[in-house]
Amino acid sequence: MPPRILIVERIVIGRVQDDVTHPNALKAALAEFISVLIFVFAGEGCTMSFNKLTDNGKNTPAGIIAASLAHGFGLFVGVSVSANISGGHVNPAVTFGAFLGGHISLLRGLLYWVAQLLGSTVACLLLKFCTHGMTTSAFSLSSGVSVWNAFVFEIVMTFGLVYTVYATALDPKKGNVGIIAPLAIGLTVGANVFAGGAFEGASMNPSVSFGPALVSWDWTNHWVYWAGPLIGGGIAAIVYSLFFIDHDTHEPLPSVEF
Repeated sequence: MPPRILIVERIVIGRVQDDVTHPNALKAALAEFISVLIFVFAGEGCTMSFNKLTDNGKNTPAGIIAASLAHGFGLFVGVSVSANISGGHVNPAVTFGAFLGGHISLLRGLLYWVAQLLGSTVACLLLKFCTHGMTTSAFSLSSGVSVWNAFVFEIVMTFGLVYTVYATALDPKKGNVGIIAPLAIGLTVGANVFAGGAFEGASMNPSVSFGPALVSWDWTNHWVYWAGPLIGGGIAAIVYSLFFIDHDTHEPLPSVEF
């Protein structure tokens, strides 16, 4: 069977009663909401805290290190606490990649997207309240970095992230490697913040970009932080599904876990 047919056959639309309104679907969405809230509160809160302590020094070497650690640890926790409930996506790009590989239905994926965006928004609103109105820092490009530089950065970094998700969490042959999936995913994001943070913020996650942009109402170049991650995550899903997952037998959709 041609590879493109394999990808199309694995895409599932789903049913409203099973993937949107079912109690298990709503529990999974709530888990995604809470995980993204935890992740964004830690990551964005670190940036705001560092700006306060160092007079807007988030792009200094120390600021990048702090952001890398906060995002890496925050995502490790976010994935860990929701992995057995929702699969621990914590990222619309991961959800999109899982959908392309047949690991989640379209309707369940859209439900996750709503929960993830709400989680990020609530996290930023809480941060604004807790800091007496400090501005949430929307993702932005550094001086000398074009939108196309940032676009490619986001594609490459999110490719690495979603590829890691597939290799450690979604591959049926993962075995004991699945135990370290949350750590591997968190470390990938932390490493990528080191690589791209000083250039364009290193989002790799549309929900992480959406909350700060909405609360601060700063949408400058915001499309980069959607298009780049979704393209990079989609490519990773297609590459891994075509070349590394055995399609000799049909694999049903996993219920709630990685």
